[in-house]
Formats: sequence, C-alpha cells, structure tokens
Amino acid sequence: MTYLPSALAVLVAYLVGSLSFAVIVSRVMGLSDPRSYGSKNPGATNVLRSGNKAAAVLTLALDALKGYVPVLVALLLAPRFGWGETTVAWVGLAAFVGHLWPLFFRFRGGKGVATAAGVLMGLNPWLGLATLVSWLIIAFFFRYSSLASLVAALFAPFYQLLIWGPGPMVLPLIVMSLLLVWRHEGNIRKLLAGTESRLGQKTHPGTATTAANKPPPHGHSQPHRHPPARGHRKGHK
Repeated sequence: MTYLPSALAVLVAYLVGSLSFAVIVSRVMGLSDPRSYGSKNPGATNVLRSGNKAAAVLTLALDALKGYVPVLVALLLAPRFGWGETTVAWVGLAAFVGHLWPLFFRFRGGKGVATAAGVLMGLNPWLGLATLVSWLIIAFFFRYSSLASLVAALFAPFYQLLIWGPGPMVLPLIVMSLLLVWRHEGNIRKLLAGTESRLGQKTHPGTATTAANKPPPHGHSQPHRHPPARGHRKGHK
C-alpha cells in the first residue's frame, strides 16, 4: 500500500500529459488540426506554421505547464507521503510520456520539447534555465527548432551530472533525453538532407490536403475528356 500514492501520482501525471493542447487550442480557435499540415506534429512549432502566433504561444505555455504542474504538485505532496527526488522525477517523466503517447488522442502525440522544458523547470529551475538558454542559442543562430531541441535534450543530463552531480534525477533525465531524440528521427533525416523547415516558415494548412487530393482531380479529368471525343466521332459518322 505504501507504493499506491506514488503509482497514483505517476498515473495522474501521465493523464495530464495526455492533454494535447496543440489540438485542443487549434479546435477552440477554429484552426486546422496541426496533425494535418506541416510536420504533422501536434506541437507549438507546427501550430506556428499556421500563421497564428497567439495559438502557438498558448500551445507552448500549456504544454510547458502540463510538465511543470505535476512536478510542482508532487514536490508539495512529497513531505506528506515521504516521496524523495526519485518519485518526483518519475512523475515528471510520466507527464512527458503522456505528451508523446496521449491516451485521449489515440496515442498520437508530439515530440515533447515544451513539456520536457516544464518538467526540468519543476525539478530544478536552474537546470531548466540552462537547458532553455542552450535551446535559444542554437535556435537564434541556426533557425532550426528541431536542432535546438536535440542539442538541449542532449545537454540536459550532462548539465545535471557536471553541475549537480549524480543523483536520482539522472536516469529519468537520460530516458527523457533519449525519447526526445528518438521522436526527432524524421527531423534528423531532414536536417542531414537540408530539407528541414526553419523557424517562422509558414506552411499553409491546405498544402498537405492539396497534395493528397491530386489523384482524384486527375481521375475526374479522364471521364471528362473521353466521352466528348467519342460523341464527336459519332457525330461525324
């Protein structure tokens, strides 16, 4: 029974992380589903490609908060239930995993950058700030959100080890870092090929739909061509 509160905390954190705010905000603001255009990733960067900066900022804030709030609540409840840093760290990881594989959205989640940032801010604000600065530097000079996220994700566990030393948070941080890198597999390929979208580059929500609908118009044009041709020959006969 002593593990029940910890298990419930991890479960609740996962459910909070399962709230895909990119999809929710887009629906509320009357925008296209972010899973249907651009990178098809339900995250703030892809929402920004719709051209609606307010929706992107709101998505970013809410995604970060769903990582931060579960950790903060776990820290507040830790003295009551005797939780150590290990339990709090796994609560943060659960919120992050919820974003990647959200129960409420058929397990089609985002890449977890904003949620990971929120988790880090909750676990250790200085670690979160150092990781955020790394992201901002790479994003400013290279204009690739994915590259900045990859660098920040890889640096976070090293910052923890080098500055604060080994501890119970290191393993969850490494797991979170590896998952984030794995979720950026497609972005890594695009970066190597030179086809990755840069920050601020708009992708019209209808672009993917238009490309996907190319075959139907072509199929529609064939019946339109041939029947008149046959009728024309019959008229001459």
